[in-house]
Amino acid sequence: MNILKPQNLNRKELSNQYIRNIVESENIEYCNFENEESDNINLYENQFEYCKFDNIGIQNGIFVKITFRDVLFKQCNFSNTQFKECSFIRCEFNSCKISGCDFTHNRFYNVVFLENNASYINLSEASLENTLFKDTGLKNSYFQETKIKNIYFDNADLTQVQFYKTSLREIDLSSSKIEGIAISIEDIKGAIIDQFQAIDLLYLIGVKLK
Repeated sequence: MNILKPQNLNRKELSNQYIRNIVESENIEYCNFENEESDNINLYENQFEYCKFDNIGIQNGIFVKITFRDVLFKQCNFSNTQFKECSFIRCEFNSCKISGCDFTHNRFYNVVFLENNASYINLSEASLENTLFKDTGLKNSYFQETKIKNIYFDNADLTQVQFYKTSLREIDLSSSKIEGIAISIEDIKGAIIDQFQAIDLLYLIGVKLK
């Protein structure tokens, strides 16, 4: 596993800024956003580079064509926010609440999700490369026609997650919860599981344990 974390955040002092002051298409570099509530905010075609978001609350927001490059999100709440055609490059979500977020058609490259509440997120038709979900709850989330490459689940909660036309070949699920996972035989083929998890997949071949 070789996932790059946000780069150059300590290269120089970050200036304190407020999300509510950002205007459309503005590029933001080396900024620190901290202790701010900005629910229902809309951002369009912005670029954030070398930034930190600490204890930021943006619920029910809309982000369109935003690029986050080398960004750290810590203890943020983005519940039910829509990210439309956004890109996350060398980013980390640490102890965040992103439940209900819509990440369809997003791109994730070298991204770490660490100890997040990510239940009910939608990653349909997204592209995930070099992405780690560690100690993260993904209950009832959606991976439909999702392009994945070098994706890792480390003690993730995949309870009742739906995978559709998303192959998990060579993906290690052995440390994660997969109860109620909805997936086809074709998509689970080649995945790595332990002997106890096999019980959760018996429904795929139409048998029941007595």
